[in-house]
Amino acid sequence: MLSRLASFIGFLTMAVLGFGAGLLIAGFFWFVDNVPMQEATDIGKADGIVVLTGAASRIPDAIQLLAAGHGRRLLITGVHRATSAGEIARLTPLYQQVFACCVDLDRSALNTLGNATETRRWANERGFRSLIVVTSNWHMPRAMAELEHQLPDITLIPFPVIPDNKNGRWWSSKTTLRLLLSEYLKYAFAVVRMRLDPDLP
Repeated sequence: MLSRLASFIGFLTMAVLGFGAGLLIAGFFWFVDNVPMQEATDIGKADGIVVLTGAASRIPDAIQLLAAGHGRRLLITGVHRATSAGEIARLTPLYQQVFACCVDLDRSALNTLGNATETRRWANERGFRSLIVVTSNWHMPRAMAELEHQLPDITLIPFPVIPDNKNGRWWSSKTTLRLLLSEYLKYAFAVVRMRLDPDLP
């Protein structure tokens, strides 16, 4: 009797583990399928623009959107405390005047959740009801999830920054595969955290 019970428990445990592994694998392919692989063309206009620091080309792309009139102000969130405004401005020397008048820096955010909470504060202070979100394409699903959680009443327009070495064959690069796996696990953890604690901080 005990041996049958032990066998059943072992079988049930393996079935649960197998089902969980299957869900994770299926979720990963769903995640990859939802990573934008093309740049946004018809971006439209919004009240503001927010760019999450990280990859080098994110900030220049966001400032160009601001200069083109796609938003009234730009928030650069997650700026390193040791990085000066002048250093950031030098990334886009053609837009010094735009940078001086209409760009705000957030130095307190240390991760994507911090980016979202600081964006909420910034947008609420200015009464913005729509934002263009600029970040890397692989980071966009998690960034949008965190921002939608923090800003449920604000329209968010994604502007994914596509890496220069894009070829659509993520499985052929170990570096890209590791990046996507890491980002998927972070995304899954963030979604679980938000489901367990649905109230806004």
